[in-house]
Amino acid sequence: MQTHDIAHLIEEQLPGAQAIVYGDDGVHFEAVVISDAFAGKSLIQQHRMVYAALGERMQNEEIHALSLKTHTPDAWHKLQS
Repeated sequence: MQTHDIAHLIEEQLPGAQAIVYGDDGVHFEAVVISDAFAGKSLIQQHRMVYAALGERMQNEEIHALSLKTHTPDAWHKLQS
């Protein structure tokens, strides 16, 4: 699986989200996902939303490991300042 494929899946399933995905071995990835949908959700709920967006690809180990950082747009903006 390629990084752009993972980003596309996340962005497709979480409309309005921005996904930045890194990884160079094809099975271990890191992702930063920014979405308004995370507002008011716990960190675990946010991560579950991303895992749900990837669906079976996590279960059948097309993606063996995914390190996640999730942010609302406001939180992301503050980190970038």
